[in-house]
Amino acid sequence: VQLVESGGGLVQPGGSLRLSCAVSGSTFTIDVMGWYRRAPGNQRELVAAITTGGDSTDYADFVKGRFTISGDNAKNTMYLQMNSLKPEDSAVYYCNAQSLKQQSIYWGQGTQVTVSS
Repeated sequence: VQLVESGGGLVQPGGSLRLSCAVSGSTFTIDVMGWYRRAPGNQRELVAAITTGGDSTDYADFVKGRFTISGDNAKNTMYLQMNSLKPEDSAVYYCNAQSLKQQSIYWGQGTQVTVSS
């Protein structure tokens, strides 16, 4: 399984960005996908997660009401719509995929999001 993120960049506080994660390879093995982030000096933290069926989502408290995770199975792509961005949202955002049966975890290379005026 290969994951490639895109969509990061520089945005002003209060602005929006949409991250994309293109998935290739043995996509049928994936059960859960998510977005994590790591800011300088901090540990990597979960931002949001979604089951591949799209029937269940989970969000970190610090993004609830601002971020939306979604997926398009036909395009093998996962998205993270980020609204009302704050400077503290600045981080490298990573796409994650997990196969429960195979006990495997996959990571993308990350995309930088910077929120600054």
